Amino acid sequence: MRKLHPVGLAVLVTAAVASLSACDRPEELQLPTDADLVGLYGEGPTVSLNGNVVDVEVYQAADQLRRGGETWAKVGPFIYLFSPQTQEVFESWSGVGGVRVTTADGRGRMIARAMLPRGTLNGLTWPRAITLVGKARLEGTRRPSYILDLIEYGEETADFEYSTQYVKGGS
Repeated sequence: MRKLHPVGLAVLVTAAVASLSACDRPEELQLPTDADLVGLYGEGPTVSLNGNVVDVEVYQAADQLRRGGETWAKVGPFIYLFSPQTQEVFESWSGVGGVRVTTADGRGRMIARAMLPRGTLNGLTWPRAITLVGKARLEGTRRPSYILDLIEYGEETADFEYSTQYVKGGS
């Protein structure tokens, strides 16, 4: 076995400590700018950063609420929350702690709100969530069970609250 020279050993230990301390450094957390958020969810929603939470505010038409009642009041936030855009937010900006979607009526009153904290969904669960949204959007009028499936998934997965004005019993 070959012996290390004391100077060589010191260099080796110094290099090992330097590489370990580089591994201990937390990654620089990135947050989106206002410009990054403009149009991210399309033209309708207003998107902003509140601390480390991306807030999405969506107007929900009175006609929708009249036709769909409580069901459409409940599903509103989940349509946006479990979207490819939300997945992109988490993948693109490591400093985002959550995405919160609030639906509001024509007077600006909250109908429903849901928040998805970072790490709640992963590479295996995102596809299911996005598929549920797709089915609810494309076929929910003909098959309301798709909307009910999305609501159930949202209530199991996200933090949520409903206005008592639109949903009996609220949260």
